[in-house]
Amino acid sequence: MDTQTQSIVSFLENRLDVYLDDLRTLVSIDSGSYDKAGVDAVNDWLEDKLSKLGCRVERPPQAKFGDDLLARRHGQGRGRILLLGHSDTVFPVGTAAARPMKIEGDKVLGPGTCDMKAGLLSGIYALDALREIGFEDFETLTYLYVSDEEIPERHSLDLILSEGSQADTALTLEAARENGDIVTARKAVRWYTIEVFGRSAHAGVEPEKGSNAIVALAHHILALNNLNGLRPGATVNMGCTEGGRSPSIVAEYAKMKIDLRTFTDDDMQALEAAVHKQLAMATVPGVRITATLEEGSVCGAMERTRAAVELEALAQKAAQELGFEVKGVRTGGVSDANLIAAKGTPILDGLGPIGGL
Repeated sequence: MDTQTQSIVSFLENRLDVYLDDLRTLVSIDSGSYDKAGVDAVNDWLEDKLSKLGCRVERPPQAKFGDDLLARRHGQGRGRILLLGHSDTVFPVGTAAARPMKIEGDKVLGPGTCDMKAGLLSGIYALDALREIGFEDFETLTYLYVSDEEIPERHSLDLILSEGSQADTALTLEAARENGDIVTARKAVRWYTIEVFGRSAHAGVEPEKGSNAIVALAHHILALNNLNGLRPGATVNMGCTEGGRSPSIVAEYAKMKIDLRTFTDDDMQALEAAVHKQLAMATVPGVRITATLEEGSVCGAMERTRAAVELEALAQKAAQELGFEVKGVRTGGVSDANLIAAKGTPILDGLGPIGGL
């Protein structure tokens, strides 16, 4: 371990108790995505810390949701690095009081600790450590917190894409996997709503005059399930279904929602084509089917590119110097890292504390 790295390690080890106190403060603030006051309270705390670290902080205001937070620190070298996180959680108001942060052995438990207040705080402490040792060998360090990562109503997409496209490298502070692995690839995702329109009839008197939408949908469900594995890692999940009005009526309507995921955008195109081809096949006479792509569900893949492999190697080298091992893995979940990867910016994800998500 070189002198500079040792200085960083010593600085952070000596501040572990302070870190945990700061984390307790953040976890004690409810900041569900629709709780503007709570998210803004988290942002107030973060803004104060970042300002004291010499960052120029901007706070794009939001009327309905919590504000976003954009902090920049300029160095004297090369390289534009983006740190990415989110200040909203999935927990409703009152959860923080009902489940205050606690420490059990080597685990820190509390609402939003893993996803992702511990990660947000780790980014701040990393900036503090660099400031402490006088490290300035970068052009800009940009830290972006958004307030809408956990919900489909995204106001921050343009901001994420703009900052991501300007960066040379991006690092996302979502939780590391349960075994400490970082994330080098995430799947693309699409959600479709499938609607089946048939014809009703009395099930006892004249069933032959009906066209059962539920039966038609059932045929397609089984066929679509067979598309799992069409390409390596490709999945089709029938998440919810509904249809019919009464056992005595031939069902004239049925609906389901499906989730498609693949590790590459090319594979997603192939999977979508296969889904549409299947839905175009006749199963029950007199039935019509539509497939509507849900607005806001489209997310491209964070593919394991050559640049991602090179970043993984750098992370492994750093970990080895610090006395542990780390490896990159692929995961089916999506994050805002997918958006930045789609702009061609090399990115690593899962760089926050171990969380197991």
